[in-house]
Amino acid sequence: MSWRPQYRSSKFRNVYGKAASREHCFDGIPITKNVHDNHFCAVNARFLAIVTESAGGGSFLVIPLEQTGRIEPNYPKVCGHQGNVLDIKWNPFIENIIASCSEDTSVRIWEIPEGGLKRNMTEAVLELYGHSRRVGIVEWHPTTNNILLSAGYDYKVLIWNLDVGEPVKMIDCHTDVILCMSFNSDGSLLATTCKDKKLRVVEPRSGRVLQEASCKNHRVNRVVFLGSTKRLLTTGVSRWNTRQIALWDQEDLSMPLIEEEIDGLSGLLFPFYDADTHMLYLAGKGDGNIRYYEIGSEKPYLSYLMEFRSPAPQKGLGVMPKHGLDVSACEVFRFYKLITLKGLIEPISMIVPRRSETYQEDIYPMTPGTEPALTPDEWLSGVNRDPILMSLKEGYKRNSKIVFKAPVREKKSVVVNGIDLLENVPPRTENELLRMFFRQQDEIRRLKDELSQKDIRIRQLQLELKNFRNIPKNN
Repeated sequence: MSWRPQYRSSKFRNVYGKAASREHCFDGIPITKNVHDNHFCAVNARFLAIVTESAGGGSFLVIPLEQTGRIEPNYPKVCGHQGNVLDIKWNPFIENIIASCSEDTSVRIWEIPEGGLKRNMTEAVLELYGHSRRVGIVEWHPTTNNILLSAGYDYKVLIWNLDVGEPVKMIDCHTDVILCMSFNSDGSLLATTCKDKKLRVVEPRSGRVLQEASCKNHRVNRVVFLGSTKRLLTTGVSRWNTRQIALWDQEDLSMPLIEEEIDGLSGLLFPFYDADTHMLYLAGKGDGNIRYYEIGSEKPYLSYLMEFRSPAPQKGLGVMPKHGLDVSACEVFRFYKLITLKGLIEPISMIVPRRSETYQEDIYPMTPGTEPALTPDEWLSGVNRDPILMSLKEGYKRNSKIVFKAPVREKKSVVVNGIDLLENVPPRTENELLRMFFRQQDEIRRLKDELSQKDIRIRQLQLELKNFRNIPKNN
């Protein structure tokens, strides 16, 4: 019997990555040098937003996608934050609304005018204050309009209802800095990774922890829900300090379904999942390559496909929503790669090679669209609903009719779960306690020096007085 190689049947086996030519890149951008582990980039079908290096506050650029080529140094920016901008995310239902968070403890909502910025924008349509320390992550709800989550360095996750401009819920189950958040497909569950080495699955409206994993062998950094498969994928570091991914059952986090080591490099692994094609993309911070896999429902669950290679290291990656892809070119995913050394944003298209130029329905199933399935009040009352799907056939370009209306309010306190967040004292980290201890020691030494100087001066005055008394009086 002759030996025959075992090939796995897959329509995505030959997917390849294609980098855009130089004239279709965005050049001359002062990409931020901040070392925070975020992408610093957000993309939708109309705009590209990039966090930039700036002095005296935080700023980011918003560039229309058709405006490729070299960007002028004096190009208008969004520059209202007083601290470095740490994360930006586009509203999935209103394409000109973007949320940003910063080291100045605020979350801000910006409305970008048609055609992009003509001058610097300093006034946000909504400023949200509730965190007592800097805010590292913002995340929009996948099916509900105007629900935004923010995670701060005060170890809290706040759920904001932008219809009223206030936090309506607080998730307070973490004991250290929150590293990543991910919603499942209908937004009923939230997965988080934390610096305390724990993976949690939380019911966001109640803040109740449904599942928790203490990851001792696999120190988790990033997590992503794998669509509606009731599974999670995490990236992290093994006990031998090698980069690793793990697959979990969301209803039982006692043990991962599989663990797979990737390589021995040190950069953080960013996972990206495409629920339509069941493909997983892994991009390392500081790497030049992007690996991609296909995820199945049966063992071995994870099948390696190929790797896109590039000599230029990436600082972060923005991802284009499905309705912004070029279906005529069989494009199934698109990255926007931040190359800090060149000040360049490079689009990378993942393409399924097909000879036919007709619409390929098998690689473009119905996908979540730009219409919300729920209002904030419905979701907060406990209703769950799957996203409203749309077809990409003949190019879906319909603009959303939803308009963002900022609430008018005067609020001197923010009370959630009976706690005034603006008055709440943040927890002290070990580094902060050490800095406080050293400051107190310095203050004690300073006071001792002042006392010793005063003692010396007192003795000098006493001696002068004694000498003055011993002077003989003139008769």
